[in-house]
Amino acid sequence: MEFIDLGLIPHDEAEKIQLERLNQVMEGTAGDALFLLEHPPVVTLGRQGGLENLLISEEALKQMGAEVVQTARGGNITCHYPGQLVAYPVMRIEKRRGGIKKFFYDMEETAIRTAAHFGVEAVRSEGRPGVWVGPGKLCSIGIGVKKWITYHGLSFNVSRDMRLFDAITLCGLHGAHPTSLSREAGRDIDTEEVKNVFREEFRKIFADSAVAAG
Repeated sequence: MEFIDLGLIPHDEAEKIQLERLNQVMEGTAGDALFLLEHPPVVTLGRQGGLENLLISEEALKQMGAEVVQTARGGNITCHYPGQLVAYPVMRIEKRRGGIKKFFYDMEETAIRTAAHFGVEAVRSEGRPGVWVGPGKLCSIGIGVKKWITYHGLSFNVSRDMRLFDAITLCGLHGAHPTSLSREAGRDIDTEEVKNVFREEFRKIFADSAVAAG
């Protein structure tokens, strides 16, 4: 597994990099990779739609410095912005025990353990994908899979500033609202620090899964 830090990068550029790596993994010319990054403000739609859950016009969104992008990931509408950690694993899962369901579970587990490192107890919520702290959604997950290789992934809210979420009905779930690691911890937490912890938790969880599958 190669860990690649892309820093702050526009959504379309990151998607291009993901797809290039996906093709390389498919062809056997490169191994699995985890891309860690942040995006400038953007609202993304999943395969299940989401435009109906945009609460303002696209023109008003542009005035906020954001745009709407259609993606190939699963799920509904969400948003990305500086101060949110995004993780895109491009990896083969056909030989992993539990397949896509276990991969999804392990992604959630990585976020749960990362939150615990900062003293925040995050959990899964039955029937509601992602990771939650009470009624607040801390982490959203939406993946794409092509020939048993994953792409897209997870967004983990770190900073207190989550104003972009005011423009959407989060993941199409009425009554759901976002929360962040800094808000739940009661202190400002640096995204770079969270990135480092997330990377190590991902390494441990997915290395253990690989051993179990082998």
